[in-house]
Amino acid sequence: MKMSTPVGHLLLKKGGEIVTIASNDTVYNAVKVMDEKAIGSLLILDEAGKLAGIFSERDCFRKVVLEGKPSKDVQVGDVMTSKIIYVSPDNTVDECMSLMTEKRFRHLPVIDGEDKILGVISSGDLVKYVVNEEDFLIKNLEKYIQGSL
Repeated sequence: MKMSTPVGHLLLKKGGEIVTIASNDTVYNAVKVMDEKAIGSLLILDEAGKLAGIFSERDCFRKVVLEGKPSKDVQVGDVMTSKIIYVSPDNTVDECMSLMTEKRFRHLPVIDGEDKILGVISSGDLVKYVVNEEDFLIKNLEKYIQGSL
């Protein structure tokens, strides 16, 4: 199985759509955007277009819902995760899976050496890749066995 595949390769197949929201926008609007796009996180950029934070479903539940705050009154910037862990397109699928497991998060921005955001890899993207690779391997083994008998 190709766990050494760079995540930049996955982004080429997935596409590098980057969905952002302003830090002064409301959590309610952020959740609406995530629902419309069927995604679990949004990137927050600063005035210079650099990554300032990431807002996820988990941020909403832990920092808004559980604290009883009204989502229409809370700004994304007040509850986003500002300590962002990211990877380069050269990091492998295995490295990304290990990092996500160790740090317990589901979304990983991919940023190149010039601080350009290339996209976001989710744990779902990684699992889908691994499952597809395993299916490919199984089918090839079945063909090999059938041809050898």
